Amino acid sequence: MSQWSQVQQLEIKFLEQVDQFYDDNFPMEIRHLLAQWIESQDWEAASNNEAMAMILLQNLLIQVDEQLERVSQEKNLLLIHNLKRIRKLLQGKYHGNPMHIAVIISNCLREERRILAAASMPVQGPLEKSLQNSVVSERQRNVEHKVSAIKNSAQMTDQDVKYLEDLQEEFDFRYKTIQSLEQSDKNSVLIKQEMLALQAMLNTLDYKRKEVLSKIGRVIHEIDMLMSNLLTEELLDWKRRQQIACIGGPLHGGLDQLQNCFTLLAESLFQVRRQLEKLDELLTRLTYDGDPIPVQRPQLLEKVNFLLYNLFRNSFVVERQPCMPTHPQRPMVLKTLIQFTVKLRLLIKLPELNYQIRVKATIDNECDALPSNRRFILCGTHLKAMNMDESANGSLSVEFRHLQPKEMKSSAGSKGNEGPHMVTEELHSISFETQVCLYGLTINLETSSLPVVMISNVSQLPNAWASIIWYNLSTNDPQNLSFFNNPPAAPLSQLLEVLSWQFSSYVGRGLNSEQLNMLAEKLTGQQVSYNDYQLSWAKFCKEHLPGKSFTFWVWLEAILDLIKKHILPLWIDGYVMGFVSKEKERILLKDKTPGTFLLRFSESNLGGITFTWVDQLENGDVTFHSVEPYNKGRLSALPFADILRDYKVIMADNVPENPLKYLYPDIPKDKAFGKHYSCQPNEASKPSDGGGKGYVPSVFIPVSKILNDSTDPHSPSDLLPMSPSVYAVLREHLSPTVIETAVCSKPFPS
Repeated sequence: MSQWSQVQQLEIKFLEQVDQFYDDNFPMEIRHLLAQWIESQDWEAASNNEAMAMILLQNLLIQVDEQLERVSQEKNLLLIHNLKRIRKLLQGKYHGNPMHIAVIISNCLREERRILAAASMPVQGPLEKSLQNSVVSERQRNVEHKVSAIKNSAQMTDQDVKYLEDLQEEFDFRYKTIQSLEQSDKNSVLIKQEMLALQAMLNTLDYKRKEVLSKIGRVIHEIDMLMSNLLTEELLDWKRRQQIACIGGPLHGGLDQLQNCFTLLAESLFQVRRQLEKLDELLTRLTYDGDPIPVQRPQLLEKVNFLLYNLFRNSFVVERQPCMPTHPQRPMVLKTLIQFTVKLRLLIKLPELNYQIRVKATIDNECDALPSNRRFILCGTHLKAMNMDESANGSLSVEFRHLQPKEMKSSAGSKGNEGPHMVTEELHSISFETQVCLYGLTINLETSSLPVVMISNVSQLPNAWASIIWYNLSTNDPQNLSFFNNPPAAPLSQLLEVLSWQFSSYVGRGLNSEQLNMLAEKLTGQQVSYNDYQLSWAKFCKEHLPGKSFTFWVWLEAILDLIKKHILPLWIDGYVMGFVSKEKERILLKDKTPGTFLLRFSESNLGGITFTWVDQLENGDVTFHSVEPYNKGRLSALPFADILRDYKVIMADNVPENPLKYLYPDIPKDKAFGKHYSCQPNEASKPSDGGGKGYVPSVFIPVSKILNDSTDPHSPSDLLPMSPSVYAVLREHLSPTVIETAVCSKPFPS
């Protein structure tokens, strides 16, 4: 079943989440019509390879054309119209930046997998639940409503200022008309009446000036309150959601909505500023005793400028955190002399600023908390202008694509004395600065990335990523570079949720509650109620597991690597139980039909997977058999699904047979794994097929020997290179005992 088919079967609350991240950047119609084709392409790789991204974009447009031809034959007018519009949109948006659509589609597919994983969980995780709080949603709606009301108030005040200007022009005209009369004419009754009318008009002017200033003051106060409370909270929440998304959590939407709010508020403040300038013009033409303009206008203008400064300062954000294109799912881990990308956005989108703001990127080396003398500089293009042309949504942004950190030589010579964890616990940040000059205002802006870890060797990446996970899980402080001087404990319930995200984002399927329970026991060494348990950083990443030569995180990272490279389809299908202890697997299998087996990850071997099956002795006793774990070396020689299909066991005085019949709980083996076999058994070459130069083509067949009278753990023999036809000939001419002796001459140590 395709991933999109699974998505369509979700409950409505999960479908609403899916609906949130499909828009004109990647319309859902295309996702639906081209589901299988989209899922068969490597969008993740294309997001870091412009040539590959361009090919995929061209192929996508070809696929859309084929769909358009199909629906044209069906005379589906509505779909024809939509597909034509979508094709034009895709070509226009991404022709100059094909990697952007690769990033979008890759993120959409990843988010679908995360939602599918969340839907399979009995309860929503604590972190994800907090991010989808109904109070937060209500606040978002409240902010948008208030911003709209402020914009309307500012526009209404514009009309009041225009009325005041017209009234003053009339007063000025009538006053100057009287002043131009002869002295004798000024004493007439009509002129005296006119003077009384002018005095009434002046009183009205004074009242209107006070009214306009009062309305302007209210608009400024409403903007101030909105910025100080709701908008600040909304921005902090977005930054927190970004942190969580960086470590595998839900995609962080809402930046476009924030941009709309920031832009409308900036437009309202500039509108108020123009109103105050207009009042200053009116002041130069007419003033009087008790005039409110010279008293109130300077204070209001100062407040407007202050609010504009704060609004711009908060609007300068890192839209996409630093990330190496070679490791898109490990952001904030940067390797020296390897390029990384980072994207910034100004949430105040004004046409006057297009190409007018130049952003400079640097590495912050001034922190006293750095535990070593390692210092870095940025190589590559570190000065670029923000513009509205490169982003598909037209935002005012800049993306640095060719930056790379270079370590500066230090005379202190401390580099060689660094411990194994010092480098991966050392935090740096990438800083950005720019200047906005607009309507007589000059505003200096600064922002920084979330803390990054600098590595010099790719072998340091797993521990560096563990540091990024722990930091962003444990704190919402965006700049605590001394965090690992005394890292706090983390709630185990939240950590387990993040670990499940590692699997859903990296290998397409998250962990269920049973698997998470096993990891909890692995981390704590006991069965605990992990809702209240606090786990230390040392337990997670620094201390070796009991009786092992590696840490929990190294063990888990090796499993992720194993799944990604060797058993990904089996994992996505849900056929790998994986995280189950030896004790638990025996409980699960003991009452099952002989030949029932399950797949689990090795607890003693890094990156190993094994299978255990249940058997029944002649006396009725139940026995269990486990093979030595298969690691990446052996799985590179033979696909795991083929191992399960062809695996043979030789019992004493018996012919070899495959003991694996049913995948736990009762799924026929071939039904579960048949579609993943590299070829069917009867398709293997026969001796008569020839082969190159008269040789018989061979295949690997995994064979193990079990002694009935042995109580020791059973170990498999080596994989034997043997074609099925040759194996059949041997069975015809050799006794089972001879085959058994040959097969088991060099067993693996247990």
